[in-house]
Amino acid sequence: MAERVRVLIVDDHPVVRRGLRMMLEGESWVEGIIEAATCAEAITVAVTEQPGVIAMDVALPDGDGVEATRQILRSRPETRVLMLTMADDEDVVNRSLRAGARGYVLKDTDPDVVVDALRTVAGGGLVLGPRVGPQVLTTLQRQPVELPPPFDRLTPRERDILRHLATGETNARIARRFGLSEKTVRNQLSAVFAKLGVSDRVQAALLARDAGLTA
Repeated sequence: MAERVRVLIVDDHPVVRRGLRMMLEGESWVEGIIEAATCAEAITVAVTEQPGVIAMDVALPDGDGVEATRQILRSRPETRVLMLTMADDEDVVNRSLRAGARGYVLKDTDPDVVVDALRTVAGGGLVLGPRVGPQVLTTLQRQPVELPPPFDRLTPRERDILRHLATGETNARIARRFGLSEKTVRNQLSAVFAKLGVSDRVQAALLARDAGLTA
């Protein structure tokens, strides 16, 4: 990441907040760490302190972290949110992504993976933790709702091309598959890279694979 960001940790358990703070304090991309224990605190702090990324629990004393995420992103759409929770529930994952969260990781995931997920989300990527099945994005695609950022910026054709790129297909093969010229595929991929905030096909493929968006 080129820029350092402030991280907001939202969890009602002080031990969890302290543990995550300790993991993040040595990270070069972290500018500062803020904490909140409730939905109300999180919403207020997100507006006043303007963190770049939020680690958000789902079950909070005064409400639902998913709804808090929705409210925060309404006021600060540039903020990135990673759900960090014990809720291993596909419905909660779907609600979180539809609310605008850019990732979902379970609390018992390896600490290094959690830190890496926060860094990826802060940089504009999307992360589904190791135990969150790829069927989640497939389910979202079948529903009349937008895909989570950054995939919501892609047209259906761009999404299809990205899926095949993620499996390692060449531009020539993708062109043959869809009856397009290679130049058209190159142009569409350039648009995909710009929308996803990546610079090349490798980064785009990794982002798509991490999110389970594969053919």
